[in-house]
Amino acid sequence: MNERIVIAPEICHGKPVIRGTRTPVTVVLDALAGGDSFETLQKEYDITEEDIRACIAFAAEEIGQIAYRPLKV
Repeated sequence: MNERIVIAPEICHGKPVIRGTRTPVTVVLDALAGGDSFETLQKEYDITEEDIRACIAFAAEEIGQIAYRPLKV
């Protein structure tokens, strides 16, 4: 986990959030996937570009830990 993302049971039920906020990583990623710009997210959630990039890096790291196996066809 990087220094900008925190997981604590007392904050948003333990979901990963941006440190110092209650903004879940998933909210940022969903907004980006929906086409919102960094600038829009910065204004709406009072976060920095570095926070947004930390969310992307966190997701990439989590996905990188998943083991995939091909399905039998």
